[in-house]
Amino acid sequence: MKTVTIKDVAARAGVSPKTVSRVINGEDHVRPEIREAVQRVVAELNYRPNAFARSLSSSRSYLLGLFIDDPVSGYAAEVQHGALLQCRERSYHLVVEPVDLRRPGWQEQVRGSLSSLRLDGAIVAPPICDDGELLSVFDEAGVPYVLIAPSHPPKGSGAVWMDDRAAAREMAEYLLSLGHRRIAFIQGPESHSASARREEGFRAALHHAGLVVDSRAVLRGDFSFRSGLELGEVLLDLPEAPSAIFACNDDMALGAMITAMKRGIAVPDALSICGFDDVASSRAAWPQITTIRQPNAEMAAAAVDILVDPAFRKDSAHLAFRLMLAHAMIVRGSTGPA
Repeated sequence: MKTVTIKDVAARAGVSPKTVSRVINGEDHVRPEIREAVQRVVAELNYRPNAFARSLSSSRSYLLGLFIDDPVSGYAAEVQHGALLQCRERSYHLVVEPVDLRRPGWQEQVRGSLSSLRLDGAIVAPPICDDGELLSVFDEAGVPYVLIAPSHPPKGSGAVWMDDRAAAREMAEYLLSLGHRRIAFIQGPESHSASARREEGFRAALHHAGLVVDSRAVLRGDFSFRSGLELGEVLLDLPEAPSAIFACNDDMALGAMITAMKRGIAVPDALSICGFDDVASSRAAWPQITTIRQPNAEMAAAAVDILVDPAFRKDSAHLAFRLMLAHAMIVRGSTGPA
């Protein structure tokens, strides 16, 4: 089959190759009707821009980087999926760069990646999005970046997040509405700013209901399935065992649920368990886990859109590049009346 070129698209649409290039790259100064006509021809001919040729003819590489600390987690999979699909829509490519801030020499690793890849922009996922030293490396290299769920995004960066505090409060209020009063909470790691916001929401709901939070029933996890297993044991050994456990993510909720089932404690008849994120494991478990749906893929897609927007390079501090997306509470079989 003959390879479709930009000249083929231009001829079919009745415009110049330069106009086709502007439409593909999302540039301004193209009339809406012409943009629609070009996009229609691109779809009809199944045209795919040649990334190498595009980079040679411009100052851009059409390559974005996703920097993330744990690329194999369920959360990371959803973020990667959202970013990949949106890069495909915008005719960009994505590379995933793991960053372990505990590993000596990580700064040189990141500098080397930025130097060799010539990225047009970077998406930085939590919790490393809050590390000032990492962000300074991007600043030194002149690579624009968008942060996902940062605690306090610095001026000049794009940011996409959801209201973790409101979402956690909504979940805690739901448990209270079921009659639960002994509600345990499994925290996330201190390095993850969303963990603190979720705990704030949990405590606010209990305080509003006139309840005192039992410090023995609030334990620090690390977002792993293993920590859910181990902390579930501790919580179920309390003199007054909880009637509900709210874990700061789905992997820990699943771990706590397995611990309960090993002990013969029926979920949700004797113990309600809920999580946060709505990753695949929450839907694969039985019973399926009640959780907060965090728009992980949507946030990653929005980050791609910000990075490829020509206006972002001109004024990255504009509030238009700070977006809060909506969450949703998903009630499933792991929760029931106290």
